[in-house]
Amino acid sequence: RRWMLDGVTLQDPATSYIGPDVVIGRDTTILANTHLEGTTIIGERCIIGPGSILRDSTVGDGCSIELAVVEKAILEEGVDIGPYAHLRPGAHLMRGVHMGNFGEVKNSTLGPGVKMGHFSYIGDADVGASTNIGAGTITCNFSRDGKKTHTQIGQGAFIGSDTMLVAPVTIGEGAVTGAGAVVTHDVPADSLAIGLPARVIRKLKGDA
Repeated sequence: RRWMLDGVTLQDPATSYIGPDVVIGRDTTILANTHLEGTTIIGERCIIGPGSILRDSTVGDGCSIELAVVEKAILEEGVDIGPYAHLRPGAHLMRGVHMGNFGEVKNSTLGPGVKMGHFSYIGDADVGASTNIGAGTITCNFSRDGKKTHTQIGQGAFIGSDTMLVAPVTIGEGAVTGAGAVVTHDVPADSLAIGLPARVIRKLKGDA
């Protein structure tokens, strides 16, 4: 009742579970069967749910989270995720990121305007602004000896469907990987890499 008096819409109060330390902005809608736990902070004009769990996370204004699990993550303004997305601890989605169904992000930053449509895993990585992450992309972020490694993707890159990024690896700005590429070495900016293992076959602009 307190939240509704404060300008929050609860579609089904009987299935909305809101912890005592949660903060929710005005004009936000909480859909059925949603759990808001811990120190979660939600901005204004968001749509959360149905069937979502948010735990110790921060969500900016104008975000949409559908059928997703978000734990110890940060979403900036205008982010939309789901359905069936999972943000694990350390995930940071900057302004305007789109993350579609069956995606997972862990300990990674997705820059402004990144598109990560579906069926992808990004872990221990930094992804530059306006990059497209194709379906089935995976960052292979553990080395043979079990140590975590890092993936760096420059802004404006295009990562083709089913690309395997075998960290540590850097993808330059504006670079493209072909569908099914297994990238084991750095790809220079504005270059196309294809194959298994991936090899650069040409520059996309500038000197050949």
